[in-house]
Amino acid sequence: MNIENATSVTYFVLAGLGVQGDLQMILFFIILFSYIVTLAANLSIIVFPFFYFSLHTPMYFFLYNLAFLDICYSSVVVPKMLIDLISPKKMISFWGCMLQVHCFHFFGSTEVVLFTVMSYDRYVAIAHPLRYSTIMSSNVCFGLALCSWVIGFSHASIHSIMTSRLPFCGPNVVKHFFCDVKPMLSLACTNVSFNFMLLVRVTGTLAITTLTLILLSYSFIIKFLLKIKTSQGRMRALSTCSGHFTVVTLQYGTAIFTYMRPATKDSLDQDRSAAIMFSVITPALNPIIYTLRNKDMKNAMKKLLKLSQ
Repeated sequence: MNIENATSVTYFVLAGLGVQGDLQMILFFIILFSYIVTLAANLSIIVFPFFYFSLHTPMYFFLYNLAFLDICYSSVVVPKMLIDLISPKKMISFWGCMLQVHCFHFFGSTEVVLFTVMSYDRYVAIAHPLRYSTIMSSNVCFGLALCSWVIGFSHASIHSIMTSRLPFCGPNVVKHFFCDVKPMLSLACTNVSFNFMLLVRVTGTLAITTLTLILLSYSFIIKFLLKIKTSQGRMRALSTCSGHFTVVTLQYGTAIFTYMRPATKDSLDQDRSAAIMFSVITPALNPIIYTLRNKDMKNAMKKLLKLSQ
């Protein structure tokens, strides 16, 4: 089929969250509050290092990257979702939709790879504390962060390019509150079995590989912790990676639930609920989890609050 002739859709209509009336406005204010928390909390993590030299360490360098990713990741979806909650027209242009597909997977997959890098950083900090600054030098940290961004961009490009090349000749209602690969594939007027296979295998390979490396890092951490004789020493070591493990559990649990299942009507409806966790809840929780479990970050926040009074 000639794609240029077959693609007659110039815009898509987003189905949204499927709520009406008072519930729609309640959701608007809840999501708006969560988005404000996401921006404020993650921006604070990015800003604090400019005032406190104690936060100039590899762990915080990766945490700044994560905070920036959370802002971008959430901003790809949430502002448009808020507008659609109070607007009767939930339209998005064809190329605006493709851009949303690309950016959502770009920031999401970059974050997944960054979690893997952060797990390695925690292993080095716990198992080799005396050599930590040497192993995790500024060049190594920059290289690992850059690698995360490059892998994320490459992964997203595969899906956005393959999706944009599909013929869309109607209907044009996306059964989601943003443009994602699975609901877009259900609208294509051609056989998309290859695209579904690509989604499962490419995204699955990325998820399984990074999760395996994270679990491997934690297995080495646990092995090292068993050698520590004092309970105080174990608790101190655990506190450095407990926040990361909590965030990883939230992110991977939702990702596997969303992208490792076949696309059916019921699964697409369930994906909308899972996507709220991805785009609204997790970006707001990440900085809270890290700051509440991090003594240096909490001290920096207290000092900044005292200076502002």
